[in-house]
Amino acid sequence: MTVPADQPLFAFAGHRLLARGPAAEVVAAVKTATDAGDIVLAFDAATGRVVDLDLRGDLAAALARLTPASEPEKRGPGRPKLGVTAREVTLLPRHWDWLAGQPGGASVALRKLVEGALKEAEGPDRARRAKEATYRFMTAIAGDLPGYEEATRMLFAGDWTAFDAAVEGWPEGVRETARGMAAGAWRNGAG
Repeated sequence: MTVPADQPLFAFAGHRLLARGPAAEVVAAVKTATDAGDIVLAFDAATGRVVDLDLRGDLAAALARLTPASEPEKRGPGRPKLGVTAREVTLLPRHWDWLAGQPGGASVALRKLVEGALKEAEGPDRARRAKEATYRFMTAIAGDLPGYEEATRMLFAGDWTAFDAAVEGWPEGVRETARGMAAGAWRNGAG
């Protein structure tokens, strides 16, 4: 797996937080710890997935294997500059009739419908992603800690107070990372 140099990661040696930040910074801490004999897990900060870092060779070689930070995509002139992409949409005749009667035509009406749906789903989608990422992280690092099962139940139940209490006895780095990752899960992603 190639890891972009600017991808946010965090790494743990056991239950001790080693580093948090862009991959280029985290790799240095992970390399030092693994060279000292520690077993380290690195996580994607957005998804909670374990990231496999290629640490062969010296630090310079490990850093060289990271992919360069992503640059904004260059676009040609005209509407593609706005990100407009033409694709085919299949609808029933009554749908096309309704769209044709809308101010601005079918494209404007479809964009408004999609934007409305995106805004409506934003909170629940953010909450779902936060729960899934937190669950992945907790399963990988905290599955053997007391209160893990209760924390997992409370995470998916949306009970912040009980989740907070369940993780209170965990090592500081694990506890605070789990709390931070779960923050988007409370109040349906609104907070």
